Amino acid sequence: MPYSTTNGIRLHYEERGSGEPLILIMGLGAPGNLWEEHVASYKQFFRCFVIDNRGAGKSDQPLGPYTTKMMADDTAGLMQALGITKARVAGLSMGSGIAQELSLSYPQMVRSLVLVSSWSRCDAYTRAIFEHFKKMRALASPADFTQLLQLWIATPRYFEDHFDMMVQDQTQAKDSYMELQAFTAQCDACIEHNTFDRLDQLTVPALLTVGDADIFTPLHLTVEMHERMPSSEMLVFDGNGHIHHWEDIARFNTQTLQFLRDH
Repeated sequence: MPYSTTNGIRLHYEERGSGEPLILIMGLGAPGNLWEEHVASYKQFFRCFVIDNRGAGKSDQPLGPYTTKMMADDTAGLMQALGITKARVAGLSMGSGIAQELSLSYPQMVRSLVLVSSWSRCDAYTRAIFEHFKKMRALASPADFTQLLQLWIATPRYFEDHFDMMVQDQTQAKDSYMELQAFTAQCDACIEHNTFDRLDQLTVPALLTVGDADIFTPLHLTVEMHERMPSSEMLVFDGNGHIHHWEDIARFNTQTLQFLRDH
């Protein structure tokens, strides 16, 4: 089981495929292996590294506070330990914030970016969501909290079409549940994430993907990023939500893979 000590913690990662390196950074409260259905496409062309962020999966769960900059330092340290001097980087939700900070702090290490369901700063609405998640995570059972998250990130159509899978995920939630303090620390990292005034420094090719029915990190948060990032493209998934990368996985994999191969 591969681990690397980086930035004072032990970070778990998995490697798939061959070719030039692709770093895949997961979102709030989730292990890196949730990238697997995307890696199935990417690994044909890239050497994929799937990371458990601090606090998640099999990585260490140190006491907070966490920041997206701190987790970017974790990722950079892992890359250095693996001898990766430059890589394509994809980040999902909180992972997109980490990817932003990685590119800003270590621009020489990032070849291109895919930022999924992103934000560069919290507005009052998004901050309230993360604060609510913190409160409910402390009060709810693993099954109930997983259901709450599902209702935020999935569209009604996707929830309906995958209802049995959603219930199964709820019943199995306890098996992969993060410690409360680690989840809270990740939420705080999301709340405090702010790259808005530095977005013009993100000059590497970047693809921003977003669902126009996302009620968690709404479309306008990606739009304002696209407007400030000089080398960015924006891809909108009509009728899809925060997890548009699963809701329309065939299109997502095809178009992100094409972007990564082109850049």
